[in-house]
Amino acid sequence: MSAAPRSGAPLALGLVVLGLACQEIGASIAVLLFPHAGPLGIVMLRLVFSALILLALARPSLRGRSRSDWWAVVRFGAVLALMNGSFYLALERLDLGVTVTIEVLGPLALSVVLARSRAAWVWAALALAGVAALGAGGWGELDPVGVGWALVAAASWAGYIRGSAAVGRAFPRLDGLALAMAVGAVLALPFGIADAGTALLDPALLGLGAAVALLSSTIPYAAELAALRRLSESAFGVLMSLGPATAALAGFLILRQDLAGLEVAGIALVVVASAGAVWASRTRHDGAPAAEPVA
Repeated sequence: MSAAPRSGAPLALGLVVLGLACQEIGASIAVLLFPHAGPLGIVMLRLVFSALILLALARPSLRGRSRSDWWAVVRFGAVLALMNGSFYLALERLDLGVTVTIEVLGPLALSVVLARSRAAWVWAALALAGVAALGAGGWGELDPVGVGWALVAAASWAGYIRGSAAVGRAFPRLDGLALAMAVGAVLALPFGIADAGTALLDPALLGLGAAVALLSSTIPYAAELAALRRLSESAFGVLMSLGPATAALAGFLILRQDLAGLEVAGIALVVVASAGAVWASRTRHDGAPAAEPVA
């Protein structure tokens, strides 16, 4: 059963909004940096700085771990690298709101499969209608390579949920996440160096990369942890379903990315479908989509 709603709901709502806003501001800054270091260069900086911050906070112990524990960390780290890399490669070609909307299909699909109910398939159909509307009447309006990378990010997000659960069972607190982030950073290094080149010698770029990591990972993760102490898992999941809408708003305000009427309708349908799937699965721990990835 999901936990009963906790006190401090207004504060929790503010924390969730803060986390979502920071995530999308961080993503918007990353897009602005693409011309200077490339998407894979920015992914590398985000993962490296996120790993350094988490390792400093968690100070994980490396002793007393089984081979299966370390294998879970390596798998999770690989998923983190793939998820972030494909997301940023999609952002290079698609608007922020559209990219996040496609990406959220990963946890939504996982929720539908695990829910095993007829109602869940209704929400899935609604989400598909929303995705169809994203093409503003024709998928030819969307970059097919960008859509492909967004779908890879969606599948990776579903893998993130499963990997996060496995690492969370094997390691206490933030230890497993910190170690997996370090693995992801190492895997991203050769691709990021190749994409960014000598731009990585620019102190200003390094500072902005650290800001992206802080905004996209550290602050949202801390805000989500604090919100979960005050909200039921189902209520938290419904609030997190607003991700595509906040992404579209950030894209409009920061990146000047306009959306057609059908695209706005598509994002709204996916938000409603995600919230409905979470609410319908509120009596099952394993049926609710996880929060936005922290890295």
